[in-house]
Amino acid sequence: MIKLDIISDPVCPWCYIGKAELDHALAERPDHPFTIEWHPFQLNPDMPAEGMDRKDYMEMKFGGQSGAASAYATVIERTEALDLSIDFSAIDRQPNTLNAHRLIHWAGLEGRQTPAVSALFKAFFNEYRDIGDTEILIEIGSSIGMNPEILKRLFSGDADVQSIKDRDVHARQRGVSGVPCFIVANTHALRGAQPKSLWLQVLDELSENMKESTD
Repeated sequence: MIKLDIISDPVCPWCYIGKAELDHALAERPDHPFTIEWHPFQLNPDMPAEGMDRKDYMEMKFGGQSGAASAYATVIERTEALDLSIDFSAIDRQPNTLNAHRLIHWAGLEGRQTPAVSALFKAFFNEYRDIGDTEILIEIGSSIGMNPEILKRLFSGDADVQSIKDRDVHARQRGVSGVPCFIVANTHALRGAQPKSLWLQVLDELSENMKESTD
């Protein structure tokens, strides 16, 4: 098996696009060698814990509706091509994702990390839910088979808060300034939402290299 580390944030549309492209490639190569681990990165680490109104956030980040429309034009084009059908205007709040990353971490301890990431993307981009709300996060965790009572107890304290923050800082110290970032075998970094065609090329090259090494 070959490790694929993915540094991501569940409110990042490019991360959602990147995962969709990767998923399509893996579906075409079901015997792929990847074992996947997700790692935290907060696009907005200074976001208030309660999040903020989405319109206010877009105004602050992009300088108004015209700036946001320009910034999101390529995003919308890619999501439509992948049938991800996101209505960005339906998103009411921009959440702080620290607790969402805690959920991903705990899901990983149970072997449910990728389902957790998928559920968070779906909740935010397709169901327009506030994934900064711990009650919603408990529901999401429960939907993938995690124990809601345990999650409630974990979220009531600060378990793994500092660890998530430290891992975010570590990623930045390694040169990660944006997500998604895919690291293959701890050596090759692919930055951004790579198309399915590139992933198929990577998978085929890895398969060929592995075959040659066993001949």
